[in-house]
Amino acid sequence: MKNNVNDFLKQLNKEQHDAVVHNDGPVMVIAGAGSGKTRVLTYRIAYLLSKGVDPFNILALTFTNKAAREMKDRVINLIGDGEARNVWMGTFHSVFAKILRIEGHLLGYPSNYTIYDSTDSKRLIRNIISDMNLDNKLYSRSFVANRISMAKSSLISTTDYANDPDIQSADESSQKPLIKDIYTSYQARLRRADAMDFDDLLFNTYMLFSGFPKALYSYQQKFKYILVDEYQDTNHAQYLIIKKLAANNEFICVVGDDAQSIYGFRGANISNILNFKSDYPDFSLFKLEQNYRSTKTIVNAANKVITYNKDQIKKTVWTDNHSGDLIGTIKAKSDNEEGRLVAESIFEKKMNKQLTNNMFTVLYRTNAQSRSIEEALRQKNIPYRIYGGLSFYSRKEIKDLLSYFRLVINQNDEDALLRIINVPPKGIGKTTIEKVVVAADLHGVNMWEIISNPLNFGVDINSGTQAKLRNFCIMIRSFIVENKTKDAFEIAVHIANSSGLLKSLRDEDTPEGVSRVENIEELLNGMKEFTEKAIEKSDGDLSIKKTLNEFMEDVALLTDADNDDDDKDKVSLMTIHASKGLEFPHVFIVGLEENLFPSIQSISTRSELEEERRLFYVALTRAMETVTLSHAETRYRWGNFTFTEPSRFLDEIDDSLIDRPKPVMFNTSQKSSPSISNLSNHGNFKKRNLKPLTISGVNSSADSSNTNNLQEGMSVEHANFGRGKVVAVEGNGPNKKATVFFDSVGNKNLLLRFAKLKIIS
Repeated sequence: MKNNVNDFLKQLNKEQHDAVVHNDGPVMVIAGAGSGKTRVLTYRIAYLLSKGVDPFNILALTFTNKAAREMKDRVINLIGDGEARNVWMGTFHSVFAKILRIEGHLLGYPSNYTIYDSTDSKRLIRNIISDMNLDNKLYSRSFVANRISMAKSSLISTTDYANDPDIQSADESSQKPLIKDIYTSYQARLRRADAMDFDDLLFNTYMLFSGFPKALYSYQQKFKYILVDEYQDTNHAQYLIIKKLAANNEFICVVGDDAQSIYGFRGANISNILNFKSDYPDFSLFKLEQNYRSTKTIVNAANKVITYNKDQIKKTVWTDNHSGDLIGTIKAKSDNEEGRLVAESIFEKKMNKQLTNNMFTVLYRTNAQSRSIEEALRQKNIPYRIYGGLSFYSRKEIKDLLSYFRLVINQNDEDALLRIINVPPKGIGKTTIEKVVVAADLHGVNMWEIISNPLNFGVDINSGTQAKLRNFCIMIRSFIVENKTKDAFEIAVHIANSSGLLKSLRDEDTPEGVSRVENIEELLNGMKEFTEKAIEKSDGDLSIKKTLNEFMEDVALLTDADNDDDDKDKVSLMTIHASKGLEFPHVFIVGLEENLFPSIQSISTRSELEEERRLFYVALTRAMETVTLSHAETRYRWGNFTFTEPSRFLDEIDDSLIDRPKPVMFNTSQKSSPSISNLSNHGNFKKRNLKPLTISGVNSSADSSNTNNLQEGMSVEHANFGRGKVVAVEGNGPNKKATVFFDSVGNKNLLLRFAKLKIIS
């Protein structure tokens, strides 16, 4: 154990300490913004482990992979990685996906089922809408996908959906009576492909625990200690699954803040946290009310705003931080002027206080508001990044290569097959593909079976096309064989080359083609890092391999919050929803106008308005040092010029805490913007350097300890395997390997830069 339990408990304040060490029954921790919520969760896990709790009996659920990694790293720092490595810790989706890999056969799924991300799901829905000859404007794939997602989150099956009169009445009123048929076809296509979408991971886990009592009981016995992060964001399915798992032991600890419940549009139900006391009458409540993030002014302003909400768990957040500046305001004549004034303010703060770009963020209610901000920042030569833009893993060339990976893992994955059967071009045309699809539907078999034996199913194609399909199948089967012995990186490189995908991109010989090749190379870099991390953690043991299946599961379960950007020094632009969980020294909240924020779509009921107010509360509490609120007197909406009025939220802040709008006197006639070269001196426009990569491997270096001169016959010592004798040494530089015979485990093949061998003679 790395630290004594009493040592790390001393790092907590009284409320945090009490929440961590309470060891009797259900616990709810209400954690105000910036109050150390993650610290309580991680210290509670570390405390349980220090008391001898088996790590395999602990389940910790989060909403992002980033949060799960942060929690695990903190636990490791507290007590070492021996026990922490075995805690079941991850997102709801990743943990339930793992359970379904083990138990999915009970529901009729193979262990290698495919996970469809939102892009895959929408593509499948688009194809179904097209096959049904429906108007794709009336039945937009985004609307249908959201409708199906909300049904699954509410545990409404296709049959329940079709038979529910209220649901059918709502669909008929919106002139979309055939959503029930799209939903039914969508689920049938998923099942035929041995695939699940994100919502199925929750839906099917609930079905597993509801329909198979023995499976439920085994996991109730396994997960004796359950911890849930951001409990206010759980939906109906997540709530019921947690309740089932905790039913026997009731040793459940939920952490959250009802004041930050902002995902009702995704199905999150604030009642889950508000009614925790009803579910567990003997629960213990702990409130974390000391804010370590923000100034007194920001904390007091947020406290005042949230008092206008009726449905809440009362708490008073406070801070020992300094008072700080009053909350600033900008009143603009138009949305374009709002963007210009925000950019001017960022520029002046940067110059006056010698700040960097990444200390600023601009938050808005809707993505469309970013346009005027972007234009103004570009005019001031201020670099920025937009959260929620096109994800790296959503780019075409990346999706193409990932589809090859998916098909190698699961030949029943029809979406992957359709995507890459003619990518790069192989002369397999649209007509042939349509014949294959028709034959698959007619015979009730998978498309892979059809293209493997087209004549057996009466597919009318010529001998040339038969040969092309045969060559494609032979190629995929060769990849399947190679995948059995290669790690994720090795098979990925092989597929990228042998499929012809990399060559076709290089042959484009255009700037776009070069960029696409760089994206493929960056993906391979990431896969190399993915595989080497496993070797590094095992102290160089090359028998530890990360498979393509494991990599694809990681990719499928990524969330927007997990995306990163190598060039850090940029102003961040994002919706308020995307900002949750983040913090910035200087925050601008734009568009504080009635019918925009609060949204016109969210003010018809008190519950909707209260969620909008919680969204404003979240925006305020992202700030550490300063907050600036802006609004425009006029704004273009749907192409129309409209007059606006300031948001009611502005009036809910005490006058003593805010500098009310005054005429803003920027000298806009003076060309005061510095040159790009001058801005570079302040850390702007850093050039992104991709890691160098050749298709045979990634350049890397590492400390080889004292093993540079390692030779056959030498005696060595390994941290895990003990003493051994070197049998053979091969390779050079970072790829140098050694075969060592250890008395404890026999021969081990080790990568020396990670092996931490010590020569003892």
